[in-house]
Parts: sequence; structure tokens; C-alpha cells
Amino acid sequence: MDKLSYKLEVFEGPLDLLLSLIAKNKLNIYDINISLLLEQYMEQIELMKSNDMDVASEFLEMAARLVYIKTAMLLPKHDEGDTLRDELSGELLEYSVCKQMAAQLSTMTDGFGRFIRKPMKIESDKTYKRNHDATELTVAYLAAVGRGMRHMPPPVDNFKPLVAKKIVAVSTKVVSILRNLRKKTKVKWNSLFSESRSRSELVATFLAVLELVKAHRVTVDGNGEKMTVTLSGKEK
Repeated sequence: MDKLSYKLEVFEGPLDLLLSLIAKNKLNIYDINISLLLEQYMEQIELMKSNDMDVASEFLEMAARLVYIKTAMLLPKHDEGDTLRDELSGELLEYSVCKQMAAQLSTMTDGFGRFIRKPMKIESDKTYKRNHDATELTVAYLAAVGRGMRHMPPPVDNFKPLVAKKIVAVSTKVVSILRNLRKKTKVKWNSLFSESRSRSELVATFLAVLELVKAHRVTVDGNGEKMTVTLSGKEK
């Protein structure tokens, strides 16, 4: 069963009414004053009732929604109220764009309401008409034959470079850097990487320093070759 659509005065729905009130009161649609909007909205609902109009459930549902948003925003932590208000702003923006597009489409009379003949079915010519050199067929055949080999697992030797590499854990370098700093308090930046023997160890050392800086356990000062890493006060 199709949903009934009510048109009350110039409003086709609660969003249409809200947009009209926002425009009338010059409210910021990105930061709606819910209290003022709710007051204006309820006045419009009462006006509809006073004119013996049956107020659709959609309008009453929106009124309850506005009341809930206002209540949530009155709480000490009104994060939920801000979220609900932002959702309402998004719906109003989308509805506003739809109204603008509908207004533009209503002025485009060319092509609307006219009979258009359905496309005819055309039989396609499936005859292959290209000419190929004999060598192309040979290459295509060899490529097709070689596909069978692709389903075989790769040789074990292909994995040796990956398996043989030593993986250095970031946590290990964190402990190593802290031990070094507890002895000297301050060290040069380059000295942290001087003993690294692999790319994995270099990356682990760099990530370890970032983790320590993020946790406020060390500080990095200077620039270029004068950069130093210092143990924070709480770690001393």
C-alpha cells in the first residue's frame, strides 16, 4: 500500500516546514538553535490544529524528535544532543538540495512526457575479421600452455630471503633505549642507530623512539646532527 502524502498549506512534510522556519528566522543550518526552532515549530503545529487541519503523524514525530534533542542538549554532557542536532542538519541539507534539483527539473520540459521508441534489437556480426601473423598464434599457444604451470606452488628458495631475515621487535628497542638513557640521561640521535645491523633494526629503533616520545618518556631536541634524545624527569 502506498504511503499517503499530506500537504499542509505550503509544507509537504516536517523537513519542508523546518527549512521554512530556518529561513524565516535566519538560523544557521550548520548550528541550529534547537530551542528557538522547537518553539516556532510548535506554534505552526498549533496553528494547523486551530484551522481544523489533521496534523500528519510525521509532523508530530518530528516535534517529539526536537523535544528529545533539546532535552539531550540540556544535560551536562550533551555529546548525544550535538550528534542528534548534526544528524538533523544533514537531513535538512540533503532535503534542501533535493528541493533545488526538483525545481530545476520542473523547468526542463524538453524530453519529459514524450513518447520514445524502444531501441531495436540489432543482430551483431560475430565473424572474426582480424588477420594475425603466424608468430602471434605461436606466442598465444605458448602462453596458454604455460598457464598450467602457474597453479604449482613456488619453489622453496623463493622464500629464503624473507624467512632468513631477522625481525627486530619494537618493544626490544624500547627497553634497549631506556637502559642506555638511564646510564647517560642524554644521547645523540645518531648514536641510537649506529649499532643497527639491518634495515629492520633501523626501523624498529625509529618506531621505538616515536613510542617513547608519544608516552612522554623521552624528549627529542635540536635538529640535524645536533639532535639529542633526553630521558624525561619521571624516568630518571
